[in-house]
Amino acid sequence: MIPCFIQTESKAVRLLVAVLLALTVLLGGAFVWIKTPLAMESPSVDLSIEPGSSPREVARLVEASGVQVQPDMLYWWFRLSGKSRKIRAGSYELGQGTTPESLLQKLVQGDEALRAVTLVEGWTFRQARQALARAEALKPDAQGLSDEALMAALGRAGVHPEGRFYPDTYTYSKGSSDLAVLKRAMRSMDQHLQAAWAQRLPELPLQTPDQALILASIIEKETGRLADQPLISAVFNNRLRIGMRLQTDPSVIYGLGDGFDGNLRRADLQTDTPYNSYTRGGLPPTPIALPGKAALLAAVRPQPSKAMYFVARGDGSSQFSATLDEHNRAVDKYQRGR
Repeated sequence: MIPCFIQTESKAVRLLVAVLLALTVLLGGAFVWIKTPLAMESPSVDLSIEPGSSPREVARLVEASGVQVQPDMLYWWFRLSGKSRKIRAGSYELGQGTTPESLLQKLVQGDEALRAVTLVEGWTFRQARQALARAEALKPDAQGLSDEALMAALGRAGVHPEGRFYPDTYTYSKGSSDLAVLKRAMRSMDQHLQAAWAQRLPELPLQTPDQALILASIIEKETGRLADQPLISAVFNNRLRIGMRLQTDPSVIYGLGDGFDGNLRRADLQTDTPYNSYTRGGLPPTPIALPGKAALLAAVRPQPSKAMYFVARGDGSSQFSATLDEHNRAVDKYQRGR
C-alpha cells in the first residue's frame, strides 16, 4: 500500500507540471500573437487617440478604427508590456502588417501619421487660405470666418492678415485645426521678422519692424532671384530716404484686387488706391504678400548702392541704374529692344 503522503506529493507534482506546461503554451501563444499581423477592414486605417485616454480605451479605439482584434487581449498586452502608461495621444495610420508589438511601439514612440501643407513665398493671404482649404485631413475651422474674424481668433484683432504668416512647409496630424497651422505660421513670421530687424543696418529709413515687413513683401514680389533682392532693397531704401515714390508695379496690382486681369495698363498706374505707389508716397499701408527669410533680411540690410532704378532684363535678373538717363537706356535695351 502506497503511503497517502506519497500519493499527495505525486499529484502535486503532476499538477505543477501541468500548470507549467499550460503557462509555456500560453506564453508561447502570446509570443506568436504579438508578432502576428492584425487583420484590418481596409488596407490602412486611421486611429485617433485623445489626450487622457486610458490603455483600455485605447484598445477599444483600435478595434473601433477597423482592426480585427479582441480589445481585452490588446489591453492586457499593453499592461503586461510595462509600457501602457507611455502610450501617446495623436493621429496614427495603421497599415497592413501591423502586429500588436509594432502597434504598441508606434503608440509609445508617438509615430503619428503626419500631413503637410506648404505656404509659398510671394503668395497672398488669399492664396494661403486656399491652400489650407485644399489640405488633406485639416479641420476647416477658419473657412467660415472673414479675415477680420480669423485674425481675432488668432489673438490679433484689428491686424491686417496680409504678410503675417511665414512661408514654409507645416506638418500636422489628421484632424488638426487650420487655425492651429496659421497660428504656427504667424508665430514663425514674428520670430523671423524680429531676427531680421535685430540685424538692420544703421541709418535705415525704416522706422519699425512692420515697415520692414511691408518692404520685404514688395521685394519678394519684385523678384524671385535672391541675388538681386539686396539691390532692389537698396533702390527702395534710397527712394524712401529722399521721399521719392517707390513706383513698384506689384503694389499697384495688389491694390487693383480682383479688377486686375493680368495686364497692367497706364490707366491702372494712374488709378489712385492706398496701394498705388505711383500716386502716393511712402510705403503701402500693409504688406502685399508673404515674404521669405531672404526678402526680410534684404529689406533691412540693403546692398550699398547708389541705384535708384531697376528694370527686368527678361532672364529673371534686373539691370540697376543710378540716374534716370541710365535707366532709360536700360529700358530701351531690355524692354523695347532698341
